[in-house]
Amino acid sequence: MTHPLKILIVAAEATPFIKTGGLADVAQALPGALHRQGHDVRLALPCYGSIPASLKGTQRGTLFVNLDGTTQYGAWRETRLPDVDVPVYLIENDHYFWRDHPYSVNGYEYVDNLDRFCFFSRGVLDAVAQTGWRPDVVHGNDWHTAPLITYLNTHLANHTFWRGMPTVYTIHNLGYQGCYPKNLLPRTGLGWDLFHPDCLEFYGELNLMKGAIAFATKINTVSRTYAREIQTPAYGLGLDGFLRTRKKDLTGIKNGIDYSLWNPQTDPHITANYSPDKLAGKQRCKRAVQDLADLPHRKDVPLFAIVTRLVWEKGIDLIVEAMDSFLRKGAQLVALGSGDPHLEVALETAGARWPDQVSVILGYDEPLAHSIYAGADFFIMPSRSEPCGLTQMYSLAYGAIPIVRRTGGLADTVTDLTPANLAKGLATGLVFRPATAEALTRATHRALRLYEDLKTLTAMRRAGMREDLSWERASAEYVALYNDAIDATKKRYAATVDPAKW
Repeated sequence: MTHPLKILIVAAEATPFIKTGGLADVAQALPGALHRQGHDVRLALPCYGSIPASLKGTQRGTLFVNLDGTTQYGAWRETRLPDVDVPVYLIENDHYFWRDHPYSVNGYEYVDNLDRFCFFSRGVLDAVAQTGWRPDVVHGNDWHTAPLITYLNTHLANHTFWRGMPTVYTIHNLGYQGCYPKNLLPRTGLGWDLFHPDCLEFYGELNLMKGAIAFATKINTVSRTYAREIQTPAYGLGLDGFLRTRKKDLTGIKNGIDYSLWNPQTDPHITANYSPDKLAGKQRCKRAVQDLADLPHRKDVPLFAIVTRLVWEKGIDLIVEAMDSFLRKGAQLVALGSGDPHLEVALETAGARWPDQVSVILGYDEPLAHSIYAGADFFIMPSRSEPCGLTQMYSLAYGAIPIVRRTGGLADTVTDLTPANLAKGLATGLVFRPATAEALTRATHRALRLYEDLKTLTAMRRAGMREDLSWERASAEYVALYNDAIDATKKRYAATVDPAKW
């Protein structure tokens, strides 16, 4: 093992404290994996009002945060990640964080989100300094922690405690950059000298993520393909040119899944446990899902599944257009999720038209999601953009063959069924490229043919279930990235900092 590191991970959400998406799973699983490797890792989160009291721990100190010339007060609490001996610092301010949802109300972003996450960023740095525990590297995630990276390199660049701190900044989704009108810049506490095209200025607006990209020692995204994609106009969302200026410091690390939670051999949420070598239980799980979804038992037809946010980016409209084609062949479909009301209605309309073949369950239920992965024969994920994706990895682990579009993390985690890949034992899914209903239809027809070939179907299921999708693999890559950031910072400060202090 490499020399143990002290690592501070900062995020806006983490399971089981608060979860709205995959970031929460990453922020829970990565610290645990790093801890198991012997590293001293700590996590910082906002102290949302919706966090259960049993998880909030003990209040340790008071915060003094000066952003716009006035001092704001808060507190910090210390608790632990359940079942893992990882300290968690919760940044407390009821005015900012005592709300039902972490980011929005009725689908609309809170008008003070800029203030909230700037307070959070400065609050984290104040709280950690109070502990006296100085990390070797600080790891920020997405736009909510972007101000923290900027503060470390501006206001705190010569701070006794924080001077010369290496940073890693992870972009989980470039679609959310923290953009605000430029007249709000003073509320961040940052100066107008940073408002230029090489830092915070973005087509006349303030862009928090752009500042973090400018200042972070190392930058990564959550898959190698997505790291390449965001440097192109098609996926860069206006930042592709700026990201290319940091190309040498930008890499991709594929997320992992937590096998203690997502493992069909031990999962308590599914009807029967099973393994790559003993797949009989999967058929029992299929019958159970058909019962839950009020679909007739049909062993002779494939069960397709969707577990996702029902939004355009996930390609749900493509499924709506393509589904009649495979439903006419007798296949079944179960969908779990919520999102765009128009897409929800479209799926429900299909369910009314095909009552014995389609079941739509709006909302999200974690145990039900486990049951669907376990019972499904195929998992449809035609995303237009997918930085990494976790659901296709869950489907691989549970032997549900993924049908995916070749983009982002989907391209990095699913190997297409071709004669060469099959001969090498590498084929794990069905991959298509154009984001069209026609291309998805062709992929589902391939699935129908595959379902008739039990030998190949079983081989692919086993190959997917045996893939190493663990956080142990991913966390080792993060450790290498942390060390790269530390080494780069040492070189930068070599002339002014005694190396023995590192």
